[in-house]
Amino acid sequence: MTNQHGHSTHTHDHSGHGHDHHSHAPQVGENNERVVLVGFALTASFMVAELIGGILSGSLALVADAGHMLTDAAALALAWAAFRFGRKLSDSKRTFGYMRLEVLAGFVNAITLFALVAWITYEAIQRLFAPHSVLAGPMFLVAVLGLVVNIAVFFMLRQGDTDHVNIRGALLHVLGDLLGSVAAIVAAVVIYLTGWTPIDPILSVLLSALILRAAWALLRNAVQILMEGTPGNIEIDALRKHILDTVPDIEDVSHVHVWSITSGKPAATMEVSLKTGADYRTVSERVKKTLAQRYAIGHATVEIDWANHPRDCPLSEQAHGH
Repeated sequence: MTNQHGHSTHTHDHSGHGHDHHSHAPQVGENNERVVLVGFALTASFMVAELIGGILSGSLALVADAGHMLTDAAALALAWAAFRFGRKLSDSKRTFGYMRLEVLAGFVNAITLFALVAWITYEAIQRLFAPHSVLAGPMFLVAVLGLVVNIAVFFMLRQGDTDHVNIRGALLHVLGDLLGSVAAIVAAVVIYLTGWTPIDPILSVLLSALILRAAWALLRNAVQILMEGTPGNIEIDALRKHILDTVPDIEDVSHVHVWSITSGKPAATMEVSLKTGADYRTVSERVKKTLAQRYAIGHATVEIDWANHPRDCPLSEQAHGH
């Protein structure tokens, strides 16, 4: 490889890539996978029941809340997929295993949710101009059952590892859906007491805003990972400065690339040039240790650029008989 000044850049230090290609799969507890799977089963089952209840009672708010539960079910399904498929070992065709399956599923799910929001909004506008009758009793019953299911799923997820990024994300989704169930209950009570049915499409639009927010976050995260963008919690210049401050043998850090293999799994590559007399044998491991401790980057490739110190290159010494 050649640097920008045309000098030869020796990158013989392959110790910077010292890792097993079969070690990228995250280690997760079986309890996480179990609670997420049960939570998904409960959420998905009631989502279907709520959708049917919304259609039979004529409540668009229930249909919208079912759509919001779809985001919860999707979040739980993606978390389970990350646990299940993330354990699959890599092979010669998929060197990072199946970890990006979660991201692809999230992208498709986000597009589907945008379409759902568009339909609910269109239907809500239609109902504001031509109100539909709503059966407040069945609507109230289904909304209360939805609230109970969401509370049960929330406490079930609390039994898992709440420090895990996927468990935390699923908990936030369920908390959001609790608000949707409460809104549907309020709408049912208002319709029962006053007969004012426009509250149903109005609340359905508010619930759609919750869906839209979740869908946008999901889409943005999926696109960022698929485009191999830098994770939001990492700033390249700050990372370079931190390495220079932490590993004193390094003179400069260049060609830095940081991306995510999947959610919560950052990776990095970079070149480092050394100061005269630096211990080149350990510098790559020290940089990787720094990246792991400060930025949770578990997969890093660190190459040494010998352009400014060609005589210090160990292979150059061998070539000259030193």
